[in-house]
Order: sequence, then C-alpha cells, then structure tokens
Amino acid sequence: MLRDVHRKRSVRERIQALERDARRLDPDAAQRTALRDAASAYTEQFLERLGELPAYRPGFDNPVGALVQPFAEEPADIEQVLAILGSEVDAPGINPASPGAFGYIPGGGLYPAALGDFLADVTNRYAGVFYAAPGAVRLEMQLVGWLAGLVGYPAGTAGGDLTSGGSIANLSGIVAAREAHGVRAADLTRRVVYLSEQSHHSVGKALRLAGLEECVHRIIEVDERWRMEADALAARIEADRRAGLLPWMVVATAGSTDVGAVDPLGTIAQIAAAKGLWLHIDAAYGGAFLLCEPGRQTLAGIEQSDSTVIDPHKGLFLPYGSGALLMRDREHLAVANRYHANYMQDAQRPDVELSPADLSPELSRPFRGLRLWLPLKLFGLAPFRAALEEKLLLARHFHACLSEQPHWAVGPTPDLSVVTYRYVPERGDVDEFNRRLAAAVQNDGRIYISSTQLHGRFTLRLAVLNFRTYLEQVELALELLEHHALRLVESA
Repeated sequence: MLRDVHRKRSVRERIQALERDARRLDPDAAQRTALRDAASAYTEQFLERLGELPAYRPGFDNPVGALVQPFAEEPADIEQVLAILGSEVDAPGINPASPGAFGYIPGGGLYPAALGDFLADVTNRYAGVFYAAPGAVRLEMQLVGWLAGLVGYPAGTAGGDLTSGGSIANLSGIVAAREAHGVRAADLTRRVVYLSEQSHHSVGKALRLAGLEECVHRIIEVDERWRMEADALAARIEADRRAGLLPWMVVATAGSTDVGAVDPLGTIAQIAAAKGLWLHIDAAYGGAFLLCEPGRQTLAGIEQSDSTVIDPHKGLFLPYGSGALLMRDREHLAVANRYHANYMQDAQRPDVELSPADLSPELSRPFRGLRLWLPLKLFGLAPFRAALEEKLLLARHFHACLSEQPHWAVGPTPDLSVVTYRYVPERGDVDEFNRRLAAAVQNDGRIYISSTQLHGRFTLRLAVLNFRTYLEQVELALELLEHHALRLVESA
C-alpha cells in the first residue's frame, strides 16, 4: 500500500514538473501582446517598404544560417526569429506581394485575409463537420453558394467545397465525375477524356491520382488564339464512338496559365450535353473575372458545365492556399465522398446540415473560409469588380503598346490578363536572345516576368493580376523590356 502511495506521489510530481514546461505553450496576455506587436511591426515595415523592395531576388546559393541549424530546447527571442524570417525567408526568390509581380499567375495577399486567418487560427474552430462548428460551416457554405451563383449554377442543387487550391479542386471534381459516370477499372482503357494542349498540368496529375491514367486522353487541337477547337472536339467524340470507345468527360479551360486562353465554353457545353459527357471547367485563374461585365462576356457558357474550379488566391486576391470546387449538383460530391466512422456517431444527428467533410476528401481541415468572408464583408464587391476589369484593361494596354514597337512579336489580344510576346532581333538565335532578356529583366529586380514554350519557341509572358499592380507598373514593365532588349542588341 505504501509503495502505491509513493508511486502515485512520484507520478503526480512528474506531471506537475512537466506542466510547468508545457504551460509555456500558452503565453499570458502580456506575452501575447509582445509577440503580436512585434509581428505586426514586422508586417507594417514590409508593407510600407513594398514599393522599394525587389519583385525578384536570386536565392539559389547553398542554404546557410538558421534554416539549416537544429531546433534548440530553449526559446529564442521574437526579434531574433523575425530577423531570420526577414533575411532568409522573405528576401530571396519571387516577391508575390510586389506590385511588379507579373510572373506565372500572381497570387494575392489582401490584408483582411490575413486577419481572417489570424482569427480562425486563434479560435481554431473545426470547420469540417457541422456538429462541431455550425456557424463556421454555415459561413463556408455561404461562400460556396455565392461562388456557385457567380458561375450561374442553380441555387437549389448547387454546392461545392473550399479547397487548398486548384490542384485539389480539380482532383475532387474529377473523382466526382468518375463516380457519376460509373467509370471502373474493367472498362478503363475504353474510356475517353478530352483536353487541349493548354490544359493545366494539374488536370493530368489529377487524372493519374484518381486512377484514370489508363483512360484514353485525347488532346484536341487549338486555334490561333490557343482555344480548343469545338468542331474538332465534336468530330473526335464521334470517331471514338464509332471505334467502340466510351467518351465520358471534357475538360475545358477558362483562362489557361500559359496564355490566358478561354475555350469556347458555350459551344463545348452544348457538345458535351448532346453527347452525354461530363463537362469540367478549369477556371482556377479566370473564374473570378465573372465579377466584372467584360469577364462575364468572355466566360459565357460556364454556367452550363457540371463542375468548375475557381482559385480565390488568384482573381479574388487571397493568400495562397485558397481554391474552390463548384458543382451544378452537389449530390455528386456527396456520393463520391461518403464515409462512416463509429467515433463520429455524436455528429450524425438528424438535425445537422451538410458538412464540408461530406463533400470533400478532407476530414481535418482549417477554417479557411474566414480569409475570403472577411475581405468581402469589409470591402464589399465594388472594389473587386473594379480591380478585375482594371487588370483586363491593363493587359490590353500592354499588348497594344508593345505591338506598336519594332522587333516585338506579340501574341493574340488577351482573352483575360496574360500577354505573350518575344523580341525578334535582326540576327542571332531568337530563343537564346529572349532567354537572356528574361534573365536580364528578372535580375534587374524591379519587375518579375516569366516564360513558357509555345510550339517549341521560347516565349515571354506578362500576367497582370496582382491587386497592387496599376498603370504605373505596367508602363515600367514596357520601359524595362525595351531598355534591356536594346542593351542586349548593342552588346551582341
């Protein structure tokens, strides 16, 4: 008996000793204030200096400093930690927050979105299941409903899921389409999916991850504006059917990453409906342009699709990690993601509403909706509409100005806000010249542009989508491109 008493006392003393250290994970009000003030000061300094910070700084040297050191047992000072962040994390590479960020499809970073993440992370509501956080789930479902309405899906049946980005949204949409069409291993090699050369690589990856790699993948040709040829699609479907194959899905693009092309969505939708195919539209980049009238005209027909992907971290200017899958009929998502777990029996009540976990591969998930809900509430829709139309016009302005300059070969008038172009010197290798030009502009640091390959030719891109990018930055891009091109010509 005495031994048991000593053992219990020893265990109790050990627990109390551990508790003293463990309580350091829960700082008091004064400590929280000090941490928050230091982090806030860091972000304020970053934002105030943003105009003078480079849009790009090379950072390919071997890593040194704190990022290769082991973590210590004892705490570090917040100022020391922020200094590491400033020098080793936020300094090198592309600065997506810069108004001169024109590479790839620029990401956003609205300030209230960061506050939304802060509030969501501190309160840490579990937004996966309605029973656990009915308010958080209703907020996210409100956002899904708003986005589905923006696409033009019917309010009574539409639904979807807020995801970490377009890649997961494409995967989830393709899995739902697979289940809706009953695609199984036995007939996989006869099943046909239709894409174009402008389809995003995440679509091919999603098909592979969804177990559909053995499907026949038809790459439909594009026109001179890089849009899928609808007539060629219809003809290919018919030819495949005559050959005994089973066409079942078309993936159209509303804003390709390479060139910003928008496929003829309405015509493709009519073909898919007439032939009984699922139509999935990857509008990760282009979907948000539905908020402005020119964008709605360009994306006409998207409302006839079965599923659509939109990335709010692109056209709605949120931080990275913000995607959405939207479905004309949310029941397809519910069927594809059904599950049962005994330990969750408390949450399976007759009075609960549909949960994100019912419509998604995710069970554990952050309360990611607050980063979109808060900016929409604080700013209203008007500035989003204005910014999106402005970006369309800025891209057309860049395209028109560069078209007037000698030696520049400019791609088609942009459907959205991506412009392709290259400098054609009077002599020498054109591809090599443009590689050097891209490097010169990037290393200059004031703006960042990216490149791609179009029909095997090295081609430069300008993607206008950063909410901080205005006419001043676009005209600076024109000036720097001309300056560095002439300097390279003179040095040849």
